[in-house]
This record gives sequence, structure tokens and C-alpha cells, in this order.
Amino acid sequence: MKDALGYRAKFGVLGPSTNTVVQPDFDDLRVPGVTNHYSRIVIEDANAVSDETFMAGTMEISENTVAAVKGVLTCKPDYLVMGMSAVTFYGGAEGNAKWRANIEAEAGLKISTGAQAISAALEAYGGIKRVSFLSPYFPVANKEVSNYLSDFGYTIVRDTCLRCPRWTAIAEVQEDTLRGVIRDLDGDDVDAIVQVGTNLSMMRLAASAERYLGKPVIAINAATYWHGLRANGIEDKVLGFGRLLEEF
Repeated sequence: MKDALGYRAKFGVLGPSTNTVVQPDFDDLRVPGVTNHYSRIVIEDANAVSDETFMAGTMEISENTVAAVKGVLTCKPDYLVMGMSAVTFYGGAEGNAKWRANIEAEAGLKISTGAQAISAALEAYGGIKRVSFLSPYFPVANKEVSNYLSDFGYTIVRDTCLRCPRWTAIAEVQEDTLRGVIRDLDGDDVDAIVQVGTNLSMMRLAASAERYLGKPVIAINAATYWHGLRANGIEDKVLGFGRLLEEF
């Protein structure tokens, strides 16, 4: 028997308990027959005031992910979607593969991660070689994102880290700030702009910027949900959130 609402797929979504953006973003992207079941990775609202404390905080999230997996498995999801991106970039392509393999072995299910989704999205657009990106992270984590993208052959032209002081402060970054960062990251030497950090609200702004810049602007929440849909053979187009969900 199929689930009455999730008759195409039930997604178990794993996100930090401090994250207030992923859940509404993913629900905005939901298509008929797919349901999202959010499982919170319980953490404190850490003060990420340095490279060291930022990394320690994200590793706490990583360590607590298995507990969130066990919680969401009780609703018998078909697939997992990761709603936290930083740790999925750590260690480059190899680190992402190992992290995914660990969660998939624990869950007995496949998972889409932010890092994996970003590289797949850039490949889907095609012809991209030079990338700029922004994050709410600290420099040490931006370096991990750069290393990951470099593993897939992309040249990082520029990057910006917003150094948000708390996990909840990431969701407080306003569109005016992000619009200015996009302007600073753009240039004739850039083929695409990427946003990472799932608690940063940027899906709609990215879609708008993509139109006026005439180049891919990829928000990580849109890319991750797109990856989850396509990994399950769900080809529905979702309008209003950029070319990735509308065309690929």
C-alpha cells in the first residue's frame, strides 16, 4: 500500500535544530505525491566566533546526525535529504563520499547532500569552469568548499564568508546584504555563482539574480531538493526557483 500523501516518495529531511530556513524552503519545492518529514539534529545555538569554534560546531552537527536518522526512520521514508551543508564539503570529493556512505549504511537508504547536489547542478548546466561562491561560514569552512569544487575541476575566482556569529543568525541575514555580495562576486571572469549554507534564505533571490545576470546562480536548498527529486526519478518542473528546477 502506498502512503496516502507521499505516494511517490517520502523524504526524510535531516537538519540542525537551529535551522529555520530548510524546512519551509523544502516545503515550497515539494511536488504532488512527495512529502517531507523533518528530523532535527539537536544542537545548541553555538557562537561561531572563530575558525576553530565554527569547525567544532559543525562537527557536533555531524556527530548528532545519526540520532536524527534513527528518529526519522520510524516513519519509513524512502530517501534521505540532508538539510545541512558544511560537513558534506569537508575532505573534498572523497570526504563527501565517505560521509554519505556512513549515513547510508546507518539508514539503509540513499541520501542527497548539499555538496553532492552542487557539483551535480553545475554539471547539469554545463560549460561552467569558473565559479564564485558565498557562505555564512568562516574562512576555514570556505576553504573546504573550495577544495571540494576544485576536485571536480572548477576554478574558484572569488568567495565570501559572512562569518555569522551564531547558527540562528544565519537565518537573519537579509536580502539587501546578499544582493550586495552577489554584485561583488560577479564579473566577466565568473561562469556561475553558488550559495552554500542551508540556513541562509536565498532561493528566490538566486532565481532573480540568475535572470538579470544571465548566468547560473545556484542556491543550495534548491539544488539539494532538485537532486533528491531527480535521484528518485521524479522529473517534475518547479517554477519560480531558478533554471535548475525548471529545465533540468
